[in-house]
Amino acid sequence: MSVDAIVIGAGFAGLYAVHRSVQEGLTVVGIEAAPSVGGTWYWNRYPGARCDVESVDYSYSFDEQLQTDWTWTERFAAQPEILAYLDHVADRFDLRRHYRFDTEVAGARFVDGRWVVDTSTGDTVSGRFLLCATGCLSAINRPDIPGLDGFTGQVYYTAAWPREDPDLQGKRIGVIGTGSSGIQVVPILAEQADSLVVFQRSPNYTIPMPNYPWSDEDLQRIREEYPQRRKKSAYAPAGTPHGTYHKKALETEAQERAQALWARWRDGGVLFSKTFPDQTSVLEANDIAREFAEDRVREIVKDPAVAQDLIPTDHPIGTKRICTDAGYYETFNRDNVRLVNLRREPIAEVTADGVRTSEAAYPCDVLVFATGFDALTGAMTRIDPVGPRGDRLSEIWADGPVTFLGLMVPGLPNLFSFSGPGSPSVLANMVLHAEVQVDWALELMVAARHRGLAEVEPRHDAASAWTAHVGEAAARTLFLKAQSSWYLGANIDGKKRVFMPYAGGFGNYRTKLDDVAEQGYSGLILTAR
Repeated sequence: MSVDAIVIGAGFAGLYAVHRSVQEGLTVVGIEAAPSVGGTWYWNRYPGARCDVESVDYSYSFDEQLQTDWTWTERFAAQPEILAYLDHVADRFDLRRHYRFDTEVAGARFVDGRWVVDTSTGDTVSGRFLLCATGCLSAINRPDIPGLDGFTGQVYYTAAWPREDPDLQGKRIGVIGTGSSGIQVVPILAEQADSLVVFQRSPNYTIPMPNYPWSDEDLQRIREEYPQRRKKSAYAPAGTPHGTYHKKALETEAQERAQALWARWRDGGVLFSKTFPDQTSVLEANDIAREFAEDRVREIVKDPAVAQDLIPTDHPIGTKRICTDAGYYETFNRDNVRLVNLRREPIAEVTADGVRTSEAAYPCDVLVFATGFDALTGAMTRIDPVGPRGDRLSEIWADGPVTFLGLMVPGLPNLFSFSGPGSPSVLANMVLHAEVQVDWALELMVAARHRGLAEVEPRHDAASAWTAHVGEAAARTLFLKAQSSWYLGANIDGKKRVFMPYAGGFGNYRTKLDDVAEQGYSGLILTAR
């Protein structure tokens, strides 16, 4: 099969890439490993899975009628509602007919001006352009723990949860991992379990998420405000309409900054990391917010020793993504819940009936792994596309990812990668981020067609300059102080530690995309055949 564009993935970016390709009159085929659309929201269906960006912002803006017709039920949408929304989008724009579902990409190589993609079904697809909407949080991290194969109980991964929820009522459950997924699933499992042991290697800061249903009055107001809300988000630092306090933390008096912090705490979620404009760039300002959050943990958790174990000591607040929760800290006040600090007593092995650490044995009927992902690069390096001169992505990125604008890779012409390293990615509203990147890629593809260009590829020096700029942007923040962060790939053994997202702000990033396009795609090699 030969088409203009091959799209890998059927999440927010993939569906929009297929839609835009069709709009531009291109032939397109989508390839998706899952049985249906949804991307990360198809697989991450664990109990408590919920987005930490408000639903009315975490949604497409490209079609005003879609925006008007769809009604979100609550402030922070849960996984089933987000998946229902993506199903609705796929049906509304008739996108499923372009997809091959239950199909994995086994490899991709650029031959004679076209990408040839091998699939798990044994077929190949040929396309002029390869659009990789593979997701930045999709390559599951499955830790290699001695003895796991011999465990006789049930094993689940939050990132590949069964389509039908398993019956965990009255079970002895062990949860390994306390990132976002672990923090969301723990309170719910605690209510079902006879006993719950939470195995924590690195504590994370989490802020309660005050979720509530949208009222009819809320929805009417949101619809009226949507144009302004979208306009405000378009070039905002995080791609949402929310800003910081109007003064820096170090310019406020104690009472004033306490009021600002309480206001953000009550708002809930990741926005707490943006209470003050200097919070993630000046350590003294960060300390103010950090100490406030830590005081809240000590107020909530009754056992002072457990509270202390739940407070991070290895990073400033917000330099690893702040998690959001629905009663996580309160869960450790339950009699059936125990926290195990793996920095004091690391896991030695999984036994047939539980987990043994260096200090004790913990019987478990069920193990739930909330161990995250090979983030930002893993999904792409597992495909490992090969360019026309033999350049292989895994080798290009061996010392850390090199990209041009977080969208293209030198040595791999006609390839676009969305939401990955070198872009704001997880530091921004991912839906708006996807729209902006896909639009830029499609506009370049259309320009190539009109100008008779066979290949578009970034120059090595342009990619090196952008990658250096990404590093410089990170160095101006406190992010590099979080050495255990998956932003640096620190959760994957052997992965080169490089800060991967662009920390210069979504608005600045989008302005750079605009500038490059307006300059006739400076930084690219444009080849006619």
